[in-house]
Amino acid sequence: MSNPKTATGRAVWDEKPTAAGQASKGVAIVVIALLILFPLYAVALTSLSSAETVNRVGGLVIWPGDGITFEAYEQMFRNKVVLRSLGVSLGITVVGTFISVVVSILGAYALSRPGSFGHRTILFSVLMMFVVFPGLIPVYLWISGLGLRDNYLSLILPMAVSAFNVVVLRAFFMNIPQELFDSARIDGAGEFRILWQIVAPLSKAVIAVVTLFYAVGYWNNWFNAFLFMDSTSKWPLALVLRTYVVESAPLPQTSGLETAPPTLAVKMAIVMVAIIPALIIYPFVQKHFKKGVIVGAVKG
Repeated sequence: MSNPKTATGRAVWDEKPTAAGQASKGVAIVVIALLILFPLYAVALTSLSSAETVNRVGGLVIWPGDGITFEAYEQMFRNKVVLRSLGVSLGITVVGTFISVVVSILGAYALSRPGSFGHRTILFSVLMMFVVFPGLIPVYLWISGLGLRDNYLSLILPMAVSAFNVVVLRAFFMNIPQELFDSARIDGAGEFRILWQIVAPLSKAVIAVVTLFYAVGYWNNWFNAFLFMDSTSKWPLALVLRTYVVESAPLPQTSGLETAPPTLAVKMAIVMVAIIPALIIYPFVQKHFKKGVIVGAVKG
């Protein structure tokens, strides 16, 4: 099939963009940016508004008529359940992401070596996870059978390994020239040394992307906590966010007393606390995102 050509005889993608084309692209980018940033702006401004302003507006605040106040954040952080849930989420995210990344790297490296033990069988099992999922009931029975109800491990083990991330890492590792492995073995390096001193440094882009995927997954996961966590003191922030914002239910204090249902400003303050970590981390990973996903998916 011949390449599409213009009147000048050159391929379409070799043509210099027209002024109208450039302008339309700029307008599209601005519109998309506004669609993304405006809701975030409204949520942030509402969280910084007083209850009187929110009540007068009757919804999200888009103009700071009465100035900025941190009353909603003060009210939110006075609740010990919210503070503790923030610590739980941070701990689960850090520990869970570390475990998941290490296990995924080890598994992907083993599967990228054709002569590894059980290579075909394990690879087939990993690929089957894309189309076959055990379901909610087996996972619940598994966690309950291990006696992990109301245990932080119940928030980590069901999400410890993602088949998609393992496949992406494996594809990236397979793109590394075989000559590097051969020369390292000639110098007497073992598999673990090759992995951590050669493969891992060359794979920073894809490892950064996979780390982001795992971290966001752990940070936003509320369903496992909803199933397995009986103590409100062990709730992660995502479950508090669902209870406080979606259901508008009062959160119990550690003393057993209940607070009043949250105002809209407090709800938006919790939303901001939940999304700020991702907003901080993403710019540092964004430069690796395109390279890590695309290069890791070229070869499989």
